[in-house]
Amino acid sequence: MALDLNQKIYVAGHRGMVGSAIVRNLKAKGYTNIVTRTHAELDLTNQAAVEAFFKAEKPDQVYLAAAKVGGIYANNTFPAEFIYDNLMVQNNVVHQAFAHGVKKLLFLGSSCIYPRMAPQPMSEDALLTGKLEPTNEPYAIAKIAGIKLCESYNRQYGQSHGVDYRSVMPTNLYGPGDNYHPENSHVIPALIRRFHEAKVANAPEVVIWGTGTPKREFLYVDDMAAASVFVMELDKSAYDAQTEPMQSHINVGYGDDVTIAQLSSAVAKATGYQGNIGFDTSKPDGTPRKWMDSKRLNNLGWKPQVDLERGLALAYADFCKEVA
Repeated sequence: MALDLNQKIYVAGHRGMVGSAIVRNLKAKGYTNIVTRTHAELDLTNQAAVEAFFKAEKPDQVYLAAAKVGGIYANNTFPAEFIYDNLMVQNNVVHQAFAHGVKKLLFLGSSCIYPRMAPQPMSEDALLTGKLEPTNEPYAIAKIAGIKLCESYNRQYGQSHGVDYRSVMPTNLYGPGDNYHPENSHVIPALIRRFHEAKVANAPEVVIWGTGTPKREFLYVDDMAAASVFVMELDKSAYDAQTEPMQSHINVGYGDDVTIAQLSSAVAKATGYQGNIGFDTSKPDGTPRKWMDSKRLNNLGWKPQVDLERGLALAYADFCKEVA
């Protein structure tokens, strides 16, 4: 299937870590007609504004990477905002895309859609089989609704209107454009900041919360962008062969995980910190393991390209450019 590099593609959330990586990937592949809007230019929770945007721009494809995101503290403190804002963004973008003739749309979700005690690795069929993690349940519910929104439009309008809306669920992401805030960042950017500051201060030791034994999977954000574009460009028959009408989402993971202790050593190496790494075992560990089953995507022919060592070096270079 020949690709039309001139088709108009709207990337919602282009200033975020994933959205900006998708824009980089599309441009590198030769796509020339990419449409973006900042939040100040277009509030995606505003139904009338989103309708006016789609009416004026009439994009051919949409990548829905816009979302209200945050760590445990933010999710626990602002649950109403997390569920309302994300539901509104998804509802407005997906419906107005359909209303204005968009045939292809890709919705980006999150690994938190799966039950907190889901068997490892977490496969797509674990969705809706158990209770969610309470700290981010409102966000997870919104993302599950996004998957079902896309599936419902496919089921009702796939035959009659040629609608083909797909969903991808990333594992933990890191890389350029990450949030390095001291309190609100995720584990890799938080560790990068801590080890960098310890190196600068010549601190003898960095102490990590917990035992260091929990395992986590991490994917470099440009690999996630490549997977997103790969899934979007797939022939429909190939996508349909690996999915089901009411279980159509596809996991995107690295395929392997590491302990927090291993990760800490890798971040120390990337930042050049040479002191000791300690563990405060009085602090909680969290979930023992979160690992995505990415066989569906692998069966379609996609594999990640950036290993953790190289990815952390690139992420640290981005941190030094942006923050240090």
